[in-house]
Amino acid sequence: MRKLRLEEIPRTAPDQVTEQVRHPISVVVDNVRSIYNVGSIFRTSDAAMVEHLFLTGYTGTPKHRGLRKTALGAEKTVRWSHHQKPQEALRRLREAGYTIAALEITDQPTATDAVPMEAFPLALIVGNEVDGVQEPLIEEADLALELPQFGSKHSLNVAVAYGIAIYDIVRRYRSLTSSEIPPAPRDLI
Repeated sequence: MRKLRLEEIPRTAPDQVTEQVRHPISVVVDNVRSIYNVGSIFRTSDAAMVEHLFLTGYTGTPKHRGLRKTALGAEKTVRWSHHQKPQEALRRLREAGYTIAALEITDQPTATDAVPMEAFPLALIVGNEVDGVQEPLIEEADLALELPQFGSKHSLNVAVAYGIAIYDIVRRYRSLTSSEIPPAPRDLI
């Protein structure tokens, strides 16, 4: 075994990524205060081939230099839009047939690797670093997705939790569909 050199790693050119069919998963990133967490969410979203990031509330956008530094160009390959109110993004997603899921600890959790096929297309809500997903958004959700916590802490950094959750959800989707990605989604912007 040897580590591959950068030029040996197969990857799609950035100008071709924007044209590729993506997994039927969009993400509402609500009131995430750290621009570096948002940049990390962009980078992970590119790797997971997420359809769209809806940046809501005071979540920063790619206009911020710190986000671009952390995203390493993913802000150019991941579709995104900014909405002051997360409810606006959720309304569009619901009208387009998406199941709404909050990444949050609730009294009715669903494991991220147990999302049912009928939940796709899926819109995942990720919330603030301290307060999590706002209660009104949880009330709008169809599912609450939860990551198991085995230690004494009850939460993870938002970008870390998002990375774990989105990969579980993508793997789940691909296992339910024999790894085939469906036709391109509707335009949600």
